[in-house]
Amino acid sequence: MTTPRPHRNPLRIAVIGGGPGGLYAAALLKRLDPTRDISLWERNAPDDTFGFGVVLSDETLGGIEHADPTVHRALQDEFIRWDTIDIVHRGHTLTSGGHGFAALGRRRLLEILHQRCTSLGVHLRFRTEAPPAAELAATHDLVIAADGVHSPTRAAHADAFGPRITTHRCRYIWLATDFALDAFRFDIAETEHGVMQLHGYPYAPHASTVIVEMREEVWRAAGLDECDEQQSAERCAKVFADALGGRPLRGNNSSWTAFRTVVNDHWSHANTVLIGDAAHTAHFSIGSGTKLAVEDALALTACIEEHPTLPEALAAYETERRPVVESTQRAAAASLRWFEELGTYLHQPPRQFAFNLLTRSRRVTHDNLRLRDPAFTDTVEQDFGCPPGTPPMFTPLRLRGLTLRNRVVVSPMDMYSAHDGIPGDLHLVHLGARALGGAGLVMTEMVCVSAEGRITPGCTGLYTDEQATAWQRVTDFVHTHSPGTAIGVQLGHSGRKGSTRLMWEGIDEPLPDGNWPLAAASPLPYRPGVNQVPHQLDRTGLADIRDQFAAAAHRATRSGFDLLELHCAHGYLLSGFLSPLTNHRTDHYGGTLTARLRYPLEVFDTIRDIWPDDRPMTVRISATDWAPGGTTADDAVEIARAFTAHGADAIDVSTGQVVPDEHPEYGRSYQTPYADRIRNTLHTPVIAVGAISSWDDVNSLLLAGRADLCALARPHLYDPHWTLHAAAEQTYTGPAAPWPAPYRAGSRTPPTGRTDAPKPRLTLTDRQQP
Repeated sequence: MTTPRPHRNPLRIAVIGGGPGGLYAAALLKRLDPTRDISLWERNAPDDTFGFGVVLSDETLGGIEHADPTVHRALQDEFIRWDTIDIVHRGHTLTSGGHGFAALGRRRLLEILHQRCTSLGVHLRFRTEAPPAAELAATHDLVIAADGVHSPTRAAHADAFGPRITTHRCRYIWLATDFALDAFRFDIAETEHGVMQLHGYPYAPHASTVIVEMREEVWRAAGLDECDEQQSAERCAKVFADALGGRPLRGNNSSWTAFRTVVNDHWSHANTVLIGDAAHTAHFSIGSGTKLAVEDALALTACIEEHPTLPEALAAYETERRPVVESTQRAAAASLRWFEELGTYLHQPPRQFAFNLLTRSRRVTHDNLRLRDPAFTDTVEQDFGCPPGTPPMFTPLRLRGLTLRNRVVVSPMDMYSAHDGIPGDLHLVHLGARALGGAGLVMTEMVCVSAEGRITPGCTGLYTDEQATAWQRVTDFVHTHSPGTAIGVQLGHSGRKGSTRLMWEGIDEPLPDGNWPLAAASPLPYRPGVNQVPHQLDRTGLADIRDQFAAAAHRATRSGFDLLELHCAHGYLLSGFLSPLTNHRTDHYGGTLTARLRYPLEVFDTIRDIWPDDRPMTVRISATDWAPGGTTADDAVEIARAFTAHGADAIDVSTGQVVPDEHPEYGRSYQTPYADRIRNTLHTPVIAVGAISSWDDVNSLLLAGRADLCALARPHLYDPHWTLHAAAEQTYTGPAAPWPAPYRAGSRTPPTGRTDAPKPRLTLTDRQQP
């Protein structure tokens, strides 16, 4: 790209693309400095547009009002407003209110922005292809690429922007109908070809947007891949005749497409910057495309005004917007996946299904929905089985002969503080404090079945009677001082990830001395050149380790644990058999998933035969390796299916930590979709884990039917009494979260210093003389 013309205040600006983002950026920049020479290129005619309605949030409108009251007033005159969502599920229509939407026609939005740009003196060049961004960059101070999801600018400079584009599994088409729906409507059709869904909303007094979506295989089976626009509209109108009242659908250059998520490593290059869909996309099911583009324009303009140089302004723009966009994209990805897996939820009762749909992106939660529509939320809670005044997290759950008084689990957390595998005072205090803190189930760290199966020298074990006696001290404390709290043991073997330093001395780093030999499914070091090469277990070694698990299970029984979990996750020994990235065997225990499952199932069966029949067993799995060629979500379902068939009472669904070069999609509750999928595919209880940090998240996951138990780790390190405090904050005082007798005086929030000043009793003013 040619060296850009340096300028503190960009006076000559080129905008590529005449969508809402590009037009609004041009208008704002011109309004703030009328001396600027701004040209916008749009290859289509002024009245050409794709799609129909646009939804904008109150937050976005507030930004527009502050930046350009003229545009805001024009938009306000056009909006159609409503606050209800209708969800139609197997003949039942569920309505939820209090949501607040505002929409207008996309064509009318563009007309308003065209008029504003023209009145300000922006040069609009319609039916004209923009010159390449590199050419414009040589003659302009700033080039704004608002050229959409298929951005030629992004493609031409892919080495600079670093785009990553993911095409998803559903096909959809934008259509319209000439009457106004009275709510945002989701309608599901179960056809002979598969599940189809309708997303519809009004955008004008006599018109509604209708998006029809379905999985690719359903689209092909229905023959829609061979239909033109008119045929597609007619077929969709027939499928959703009830929702449309028998009215027709129409298109507007409409075609079936698959949604593409666009992510860029960088949004600017020299004096060229991406905004809107050129920089990022978010699935239409959360209605954020136009919103993000307009907000990009606002932020970019503000940063240009606030910073002395263009490079600083572009850097500030990306710094400001990227976290917002990434959060939106995470929510959109959750929503997108929900609709891709829609068929797995159809078995749910109507109200639970509706709640699940409303909370699918994790932006609307149980508490948030209660504020919007308490009557609707009450009925969902009643269907779930919540006694009056009882939040979902404080309903009991029965697994075999064990009844958990609430749905909160203290997740296994390694303390790395044992001596010769013996749990000491720290373990007693750590687990005892969490038990006193109100959780329904408290889990130990991974307890190793042999000295060679430890991760670090500080890991606990159950391979000696002395260790078992020490564990009994812990279980006795829990059962005596926190009656009603269950305590579970997690048994595991480190495999190739063993013989390392304590976490705070260097996670996954080998010991400086005193290393012990490692064993694994295959002779693959965790990190080549860093960690030692394990030896591949032969039949004798496999049998020996299976016997070690059996002996540990015997000791766990005598130690008084209420539940046993088999650790088959995070790259440890049994996980190493399950993942194709770590199991390269060619014998009876390698190759297909069925073969890779064989040894973990043998270990499970051995323990299940030993473990008391009335005590439950769970299995923790890594539902994805977050790495190419590794365990997939489909594999995870089959792994869970196999363990359930062998008698697992619940599947504890974690992810990753199998290979060091993983790329997790971090974010709030980021692992829960994997638990959700297993639960709603197999109808088996699951424990959800992974950045669940609030009681509102717990209630939402449970009520939506995505999990049966929620395991939290870091929140319990921050607050050992997390569950009791969650009860207090929800004004719950029932039997599922009793305060221990010595602590009852602290069951109310302590008073704090006064921060509010007394309000004036009188306002005195000078009297006007007549």
